[in-house]
Amino acid sequence: MTKRLFTSESVTEGHPDKVCDKISDSILDALLQQDGASRVACETCTNTGFVLVMGEITSSAQIDYESIVRKAVLDIGYDSEEKGIDGNNCQVLIRLDRQSSDIAMGVDSSLENKTDGGDRFDKIGAGDQGMMFGYACDETPTLMPMPIYLAHKLTERLTQARKSGELDYLRPDGKAQVSVEYADDKVSRIEAIVLSAQHSPDVDIQTLRKDLKQRVIDAVIPEGFIDGNTKIFINPTGRFVIGGPHGDSGLTGRKIIVDTYGGYCPHGGGAFSGKDSTKVDRSACYMARYVCKNIVASGIAKRCQLDVAYAIGVAKPVSVNVNTFGTGKCSNEQIAQIIGKVFDLRPMAIIEQLELRKPQFAKTSNYGHFGREDQGFKWEHTDKAELIARLASEYNVK
Repeated sequence: MTKRLFTSESVTEGHPDKVCDKISDSILDALLQQDGASRVACETCTNTGFVLVMGEITSSAQIDYESIVRKAVLDIGYDSEEKGIDGNNCQVLIRLDRQSSDIAMGVDSSLENKTDGGDRFDKIGAGDQGMMFGYACDETPTLMPMPIYLAHKLTERLTQARKSGELDYLRPDGKAQVSVEYADDKVSRIEAIVLSAQHSPDVDIQTLRKDLKQRVIDAVIPEGFIDGNTKIFINPTGRFVIGGPHGDSGLTGRKIIVDTYGGYCPHGGGAFSGKDSTKVDRSACYMARYVCKNIVASGIAKRCQLDVAYAIGVAKPVSVNVNTFGTGKCSNEQIAQIIGKVFDLRPMAIIEQLELRKPQFAKTSNYGHFGREDQGFKWEHTDKAELIARLASEYNVK
């Protein structure tokens, strides 16, 4: 029997980087609410008592940026200076320009549209060059890898216990990390759990550790995954009062592995939050997840990874590659052919298929962009699985 360990982490919405992601995506949503064609590249950074919003935005929408920033901070739970930042009176600085005309000319009309006219999905080109990855596997109900699936469940539960008042000494910042043991590539047990939660200064560490073990870890981890050899670390330093933007500066797009698959598959390097969907480093990653999830849901592979690359201003991808890691019921080349028949990977087609011009992105900014089936995201639907299975049957798949 071959054994291996894999570890993934998640962070709560009060983590300083996630504060910034929430602000950037809240601004994006507000712009899309008024103008679905808004071009947005909005970055946020934060430190003690301070938020800076910067970037490039072209939109007909008229919004109150400062109010959106303050509401996002308060919604997270940062409502007093002792917690690290107070959304009511923190300093907010807005520095925004229009999208570069040099970039816009490639997005407004793709190379295909300029040369041969193309069809309506050739209207816009990719907003940047780059490579994007998608992934799905059958380890969990949401077809996500088990380590990141459990890590997100822990941070979601941590936030729920705080916001509901169940553990009223908790503050917004926090982290979780889960190390899963695999035996012959199947989930076997949990090797280690690390859970760190920001807290008020008047709770003792023994109470906190007992509460988080019983009300967070035991409430989330499936029965049988923890055994006598599992190592559990809860606030291992012993104190986590200073947190959020006061404990560390935050920046949009600095948690790209938390946002995706917890390191379980490659990452092209592009961040998601604060970007409209002409930026393929967001929209093409969503599409790649949609493709992979439907492949796995169809039953023709247990694992599927898709990598797609684009050139700025060009609609069609410059490369598409499929890997099922030997789990496919037909070859990777055959699955690539099926993908070509079922999915259109041009930016405009992606935007229409996944409804990426409607406000929904603030909900993606925490607890992962993928595996969130309760949020209604189109890229988590498996509506193409039946068609994929039917096409695969043409290759004598049993």
